[in-house]
Amino acid sequence: MFLSVFDMFKVGVGPSSSHTMGPMVAGARFLDKMRASPFHFRGLRASLHGSLAFTGVGHATDRATILGLAGFEPATYDAAKAEAVLDDIKARKVIEVPGLGEMAFDPGRDLVFDYGPALPGHANGMILKATDAQGDVIMEETYYSIGGGFVLTAAELDEAGGAKAKARADVPYPFEKADEMLAMAKASGLSIAQMKRANELKFRSATDLDKGMERIWQVMNDCITRGMAGEGILPGGLKVRRRAKGIHDALMAERGLNMTPPHTINDWMSLYAMAVNEENAAGGQVVTAPTNGAAGVVPAVIRYWLDHVPGASASRVGEFLLTAAAVGGLVKHNASISGAECGCQAEVGSAAAMAAAGLCAVLGGTPEQVENAAEIALEHHLGMTCDPVKGLVQVPCIERNGLGAIKAVSAASLALRGDGIHLVSLDVCIETMRQTGRDMHEKYKETSLGGLAVNVPNC
Repeated sequence: MFLSVFDMFKVGVGPSSSHTMGPMVAGARFLDKMRASPFHFRGLRASLHGSLAFTGVGHATDRATILGLAGFEPATYDAAKAEAVLDDIKARKVIEVPGLGEMAFDPGRDLVFDYGPALPGHANGMILKATDAQGDVIMEETYYSIGGGFVLTAAELDEAGGAKAKARADVPYPFEKADEMLAMAKASGLSIAQMKRANELKFRSATDLDKGMERIWQVMNDCITRGMAGEGILPGGLKVRRRAKGIHDALMAERGLNMTPPHTINDWMSLYAMAVNEENAAGGQVVTAPTNGAAGVVPAVIRYWLDHVPGASASRVGEFLLTAAAVGGLVKHNASISGAECGCQAEVGSAAAMAAAGLCAVLGGTPEQVENAAEIALEHHLGMTCDPVKGLVQVPCIERNGLGAIKAVSAASLALRGDGIHLVSLDVCIETMRQTGRDMHEKYKETSLGGLAVNVPNC
């Protein structure tokens, strides 16, 4: 099994990898299908189903769908250009599609939020249609946004046997389970990061791999920096104030004071994570890690390690990311990283497991200790619901990333205090998360129909 580090860490746009990035990617894929067709198209339509309908407005799914059909993609997203295009579409009721010309599209009529039963393949479903000059549908495709910006057609989902990660196996170390990963590490004498690197080098050069990971960290770190400087109210109507700058200013003022309590280090970890997720909530550029809703955990732990742990070196960030991606790939392949499918245990829980593994590795942990760190972090997120107030990735999501980072660091530390031998394996924990998500009531899985979403006033 192989999922690239660039599958688990993708540069994109907030606020949601599944509800914003995924629909935008689906739109771009549909345009490619149209361009390859002999038909002459004159109009576009879209319908959103399941969680994409219930929390679509809060996640900007409608905007993302329209922009995807207008040729925008997450990795190259230009916010200013997007606003201009959206204004033009609303005014003219036409989408100017690159390579296809003008397509009739009235956002109020041709984009439908379907609040009925979800589509059969996944909680995040959407149907895109292209019409002829008479308005008859002559092309249609169903897409599923399965978390982390991954998008599958209905046929691809069936071929994959469900939302299980579609992954390649023609690599030197094709582990599908954590136990296999540990056995391969023992047999080869390599670390998890070294095995993961060998797998990556089957598909790209060492230079491209290293430059790609450098860019991933650069985008992550820039996001932290922007978030710590940002001020004002986050969009969406909840009137949530940005808090990262105030926390950062207070922490900087306390630096060097003899009376600063040791637990203040937790505030630094929370700060870094919250800075990222405030940027995400504002629709800024983030890196899925493994999702947008959980984008703050991994960069917060890396920044904590670099800024606060003696001996840390930026030259080893790649090792951190490779280790984290190996664990994230296991979770995605064997369970889910989608909040709409398994709740927040699949998002912040997975992110915490990835961050704990990465930190344990760069602190000198053995493969067994790294696996233990990931298991501890994931185990103590089991059962966590996804219940965003008003469907926005703000409450409880922003703070939850901070606590996820703290748990990740604690898990890595506990694992390093042991020898890697432990009762509950990471494989068992991942399977438990999958089963818990399967049994969890739909109203606690990113529909905003239960939990905090209905008990907190949202206006």
